[in-house]
Amino acid sequence: MTVDTMDAMQDAYGEFLTACPTFKTTLQIDKLRAEEYSRLDTQGHIYLDYTGGGLYADSQLDTHTTLLRNNVFGNPHSTNPTSLASTHLVEQARTYVLDYFNASPDEYEAIFTLNASGALKLIGESYPFNADAHYVLTFDNHNSVNGIREFARAQGTRVTYIPLCLPDLRVQEAPLLEALEQATPQGHHLFAYPAQSNFSGVQHPLEWIELAHAQGWDVLLDAAAFVPTNRLDLGRWKPDFVPISFYKMFGYPTGVGCLLARRRALAKLQRPWFAGGTITVASVQGDTFYFAENEAAFEDGTLNYLSLPAVEMGLRHINEIGVDVIHERVMSLTGWLLAQLLSLHHSNSKPLVRIYGPVDTQMRGGTVAVNFYDAEGRYFDHHLIEAEAGKANISLRTGCFCNPGGGEIALGISKKELATCFNLPQAQERLTFDDFRLCIDSKQVGAVRVSVGLVSNFADVYRFIEFARGFVNRTISSG
Repeated sequence: MTVDTMDAMQDAYGEFLTACPTFKTTLQIDKLRAEEYSRLDTQGHIYLDYTGGGLYADSQLDTHTTLLRNNVFGNPHSTNPTSLASTHLVEQARTYVLDYFNASPDEYEAIFTLNASGALKLIGESYPFNADAHYVLTFDNHNSVNGIREFARAQGTRVTYIPLCLPDLRVQEAPLLEALEQATPQGHHLFAYPAQSNFSGVQHPLEWIELAHAQGWDVLLDAAAFVPTNRLDLGRWKPDFVPISFYKMFGYPTGVGCLLARRRALAKLQRPWFAGGTITVASVQGDTFYFAENEAAFEDGTLNYLSLPAVEMGLRHINEIGVDVIHERVMSLTGWLLAQLLSLHHSNSKPLVRIYGPVDTQMRGGTVAVNFYDAEGRYFDHHLIEAEAGKANISLRTGCFCNPGGGEIALGISKKELATCFNLPQAQERLTFDDFRLCIDSKQVGAVRVSVGLVSNFADVYRFIEFARGFVNRTISSG
C-alpha cells in the first residue's frame, strides 16, 4: 500500500472509531492477530470467508502437536492403557462441548460427527417419519437441512416450506404460525430453521423454539453459521437437535462436528443400521443386535479420536477471547461494511451493489451477500468478482452457498422458471449448472458473499470497499 493509501485508511479508521466507540473494547483481538495469526498479514491475505470456514491460531496447533508428540493414544474401543488414554480425552472433550454451550448433561447428549451435515444426516435417517408426520422448514436453509425432506417423503411424510419476505429475507411469520398449528397428537413433527442464515446473515428468532414446542413440535436449530460469533446458551434455549461444525468456529480441526441432542428427542430416533461401536452385542448366526445407549448408538465406527482433543483446545481459545468480544467486533465491522457498500454509486447516481438481506445490524450476523451492477443496471457476473478479488488476494465466496431457497427468493428466480428448467429433457438424468443458468432467462444465479469473523480487522473491510470502488463507473462491456 502507498503512503497516501495508508493515510486514507488511517483517516477512515479514525472516523470508524468515532462512529463505533465500542469497537475499542475489542482491540485485544488486534494483538491476538499479530501474535497468533501473523500469516494473514505476512502473506497479505484479506480473508473474508469466515462463514465458509474459520481460521486457527498458532497456539492451537502447538498445543495439539505437543499433546500427540508426548503421548501414545490407541483406538478407544478397548480397555488397554493407550485406549483408555484416548477414551479419557474423548470424554473430556465431550464434557467441555456441553459446558461451552451450557447444556446440562442431564438433558443433552453431545454426539461427535464428521461435520454439521453428518449430524443432520443422523437426524434425517433416524427421525420417525411416517404418513402422520410433518416436516416444516424455512426457505432459508442449508442444503443439508433441505436434504432431510428426501428421508421424510420416502416415508410419506408431509413437507411444508415457509417462504421469505423481500427485501430483508426474513421468514413470513403468519404461514409459519399456521403450519405449527397443524400438529396432530398421533404424529411426529419436526421444525427446522437456521439460527443464522449462511446466505444473508439474517438471524431468525430463537423464540420460535418454545413456540414450536408448545404446539407439539421437535425443533432442529441449525447453528453452524451462528455459533462462531454468537453465544448459544442451551440452558436458556432448548432446541431438540443442534448441528455444529467446529472448523467454522475456530478453523482446526476439520472433519469433526457435533450433534447436540436433547435426551428425550434422541430417544425418538430409530437408526436404520448399526455399525462398529454403536452396539453392545451383534450376532451373525443369531441374526440380531442390540444398540448401545445414548451417544454411543450414533457414533459410527471409530471416532476421530486424535482430533477430538483439539476441539476442546479450540473452544478454550474462543473462551479466552470471549465470544461476546468477538460478536462486538464482528457487528461493528459489519455495520461499517454495510454503510459503505450502500454509499457506492455510479456517476449517474445508480447504486453499485444490491444487498440481499438486512442493510443494518439488527438481528443479523457478519455475513453479507451482494451483487454488483453497472450504471445501466446490468449485473457483473459473480464469477468475475471472485476472480478479480482473487487477484487482489481477497478471499470471498460466490454462488448460492448451498442455500437454494434463500438464493431463489433473493435473485427473483420464480417457481415457473424453475419448473421449466427441471422439465428439460437432460434434467431427467442430470442437470448441469450451465443448463440451469441458460434456462432462467439469463438472470443472475448467484451472489458475492463477504463474511467477517474471529480476527477480522478494519483493514480487511476497508480494502474490500476499495476493491469494490474499482467497479464504480465500470461497464459490463469493459469487462
